[in-house]
Amino acid sequence: MCRCYSTRSATRLTVEAEPLSKEAFVPFGEVIGVSLEGGASANQGTALRFDWLAQFENTRIDAKPNLAVFRSIAKSSPFAVKLLERHPCSTQLFVALKAARFLVIVAPDAPNGTPDLAKLRAFIGHPGQGINYKCGLWHHPIVALDQEAELLMLAWEDGSKRDCEVHPLAHAIEVEC
Repeated sequence: MCRCYSTRSATRLTVEAEPLSKEAFVPFGEVIGVSLEGGASANQGTALRFDWLAQFENTRIDAKPNLAVFRSIAKSSPFAVKLLERHPCSTQLFVALKAARFLVIVAPDAPNGTPDLAKLRAFIGHPGQGINYKCGLWHHPIVALDQEAELLMLAWEDGSKRDCEVHPLAHAIEVEC
């Protein structure tokens, strides 16, 4: 099992990705997927239904839910993170429709409202997993590893600048997988 750690040189920060798990991802949102437990019988006993897997949030009255598919081109390790983004008014859900492994990179807010890069973490997701970012969470766009991936995305958008804020990094951060 990988452990998340950081090493610094003069201008280099490296983060090792760790496995994506519900417990480790709690500060950033929810993990949805293959580790579902319980469930209720549905559809005349032909299925199990698992309810309330994610806490969706939208703070804008005119924003509409946007269900989209992202096709992510595969990248190799180490991966250079050059920016982080956030959706200040909406949660954002991604579910892997077709994927091998994928990289999820997150950072909490620093006191000044920018990403706290000292607390940046990286997770490796696998087929059958999805994530729901908390409203306003700094993250990198999901990165496919090993092969191209297709991910279902749900966020509330209104076409304004508040849909997505981007924060370029002064120095790239390397993530090793």
